[in-house]
Amino acid sequence: MSIRGKAHIVGAYEHPARDLPNHSVQQIHAECAMGALADAGLSIRDVDGFFSTGQLGFGGVSLTEYLGLNPSYIDATFVGGSSYLAHVGHAAAAIAAGKCRVALITQGAKVRGMVRGAKHTVDTPEFSFETVYGETNAGIYALAARRHMHEFGTTAEQLAAVKVAASEYAQYNPNALLRKRVTVEDVVNSPMIADPLHRLDCCVVTDGGGAIVVVAPEIARSLKRPSVSVLGHAEAIKHSGRGLNDFTSTGATQSAPRALAEAGISLSDIDYASIYDSFTITVIMTLEDFGFCKKGQGGSFVADGALGLDGVIPINTDGGGLCNNHPGYQGGLVKIVEAVRQLRGEATPQTQVRDCKLAVAHGTGGGMSRQASVTLVLGRGDA
Repeated sequence: MSIRGKAHIVGAYEHPARDLPNHSVQQIHAECAMGALADAGLSIRDVDGFFSTGQLGFGGVSLTEYLGLNPSYIDATFVGGSSYLAHVGHAAAAIAAGKCRVALITQGAKVRGMVRGAKHTVDTPEFSFETVYGETNAGIYALAARRHMHEFGTTAEQLAAVKVAASEYAQYNPNALLRKRVTVEDVVNSPMIADPLHRLDCCVVTDGGGAIVVVAPEIARSLKRPSVSVLGHAEAIKHSGRGLNDFTSTGATQSAPRALAEAGISLSDIDYASIYDSFTITVIMTLEDFGFCKKGQGGSFVADGALGLDGVIPINTDGGGLCNNHPGYQGGLVKIVEAVRQLRGEATPQTQVRDCKLAVAHGTGGGMSRQASVTLVLGRGDA
């Protein structure tokens, strides 16, 4: 069964704050839920499907109680930053199967001012093999960046071009954590975090979150707000258990072509892309893995201005995780929100893609040793 056109996004909300010291995590979830439902023109009583990562309390059950929900369908899939893109695909499938009709997806996070602990918990099979060596996300992506440099000649200046493009967009976003435009020199002269990644090569760390409302087509038609059709969805898991792990590629090599095939479109049809940007190297590798440029040419591709509004493929027009928002180390939900804004024609005027009809949103959860990649293809309601 294909989910193409079987469900529509009618509500999208991104919490405007980036530092919420006086909020609880559940309060952030609730504010985001109310914001997305208000955007859709629906109420909490309409919701019969709930999707969250299950990280707060007893899976998603604790939040259903807190929000006053009585769902007939619940999903607490957790695959890192790509979780929320998976939730949209799962919600579309559940709606197509008649399991629910109004699905609510929420994210809430508080991490500002906190020191992050071990990357793995003691009950994970990799804990005793990797944590002892001090593996971090920055360190593992630094290995990917260094390998990409070794194999393809990618430079620090080319990595920096991704951050520069993000800052060009972020200057127009009043809610972005970092609104100041930066230069390549600013990036390469910022403090080193994990060689060759500088501080400005890394995503921001924020509180906040967001929410998405996905509904059956007949409900979308009854609402006044413009809807966004879910056209394609695919997931891929990449890990070292199947042999040599290529650190210069992501799971997008599998998820992107499958999602595009389900949507029945080609890459050249895409007007806008929300690409997960935990680090600048993440963007370069993902663009290559999608096929926007050949493998190994991502560095020159971004350095030549491909990510600008008039470039080959505008990406992350809200400033992305590199400048705008990356709640709780998981930036996937806000990737969906900006794609919805673009398709509705509601992005910041200076960053709105002209006549945006088709968009992709892509999430990368985890590191390079093991990761989940999820791709969504979304279309404007009248496309």
